[in-house]
Amino acid sequence: MTKMRVNPNRMELLKLKRRGEVAKRGHKLLKDKFDELLKEFIKRISENRKLRVEVERRLLGAYGLLAVARAEAGKANLTQALLAGEPGDLVDAAELRVMSVRVPEFTLGEIPEPGGYSLATMPAVLDDALEELAAVAPMMVELAGREKAIELLAAEIERTRRRVNALEYVLMPSIAETVKDIQMKLDEAERGNLTRLMKVKDIIAAQEAAGER
Repeated sequence: MTKMRVNPNRMELLKLKRRGEVAKRGHKLLKDKFDELLKEFIKRISENRKLRVEVERRLLGAYGLLAVARAEAGKANLTQALLAGEPGDLVDAAELRVMSVRVPEFTLGEIPEPGGYSLATMPAVLDDALEELAAVAPMMVELAGREKAIELLAAEIERTRRRVNALEYVLMPSIAETVKDIQMKLDEAERGNLTRLMKVKDIIAAQEAAGER
């Protein structure tokens, strides 16, 4: 493990120990956040899967009705009928916070009644198809919001995982190794100072003994 380049003194030792404690607390908080994000992600994946299956089932039915309408009216007439009417803003977007992650919330407004095409030239099955599409539209908007939230949660999970690993496998071991190295050098310096003091004491004692003779 790479040690930090710091001066091996008691001040730096104290700073590193404090930094190590902060890193441990930060690691625990991030690990807890990672676990909660993962639980929320798995929960949303399960719920989203059920909604997607239902949306796909109902869309399949609506597209089947549209296929029948195209066969009866012709592709050109059906296209012209579907283009009738005026476009409008139907979806409102807002933001929610889920585990500190900003996720979108979409709300579908009231869908206008289908019209603008001749009932004499269009088959009745077209009305059934449009009614089914209007019924499934709120579910599609909800599904879009859920899937975007899942995507954003997945990105936050990956960022949090990298930060947890950086603390656990890089910073914390580096701090611990550096603290150990500084402590060893300080202990060695202290032993050296103690040895020199003992030698000085012995010299002084010898000189005093010689002076008394």
